[in-house]
Amino acid sequence: MDLNELRNEIDAVDAGLVALLEKRLDVSAAIGAYKKAHGLPVLDRSREAEKVEAVKAMCRPATADLIGDLYGPIMAASRAYQTRLTEEKDGQ
Repeated sequence: MDLNELRNEIDAVDAGLVALLEKRLDVSAAIGAYKKAHGLPVLDRSREAEKVEAVKAMCRPATADLIGDLYGPIMAASRAYQTRLTEEKDGQ
């Protein structure tokens, strides 16, 4: 495989990741609405720690820590999205 073919493969993977991340954010928004309706905080540190460990357990040993590290920003983005959506609903 040449460099352009490899880059095309990365582009295809990125397209799939974007679709999955958007789906994850959609579910996160629903979780945020649930939390708001039930008076729960957006941040659940124990759940996030459990989730990172569960994700790492799905990975090959060589990639577990790297992928685990990626989940911190993913979950931070989810929290920010939940907060933004619930604040927008408060302003209506």
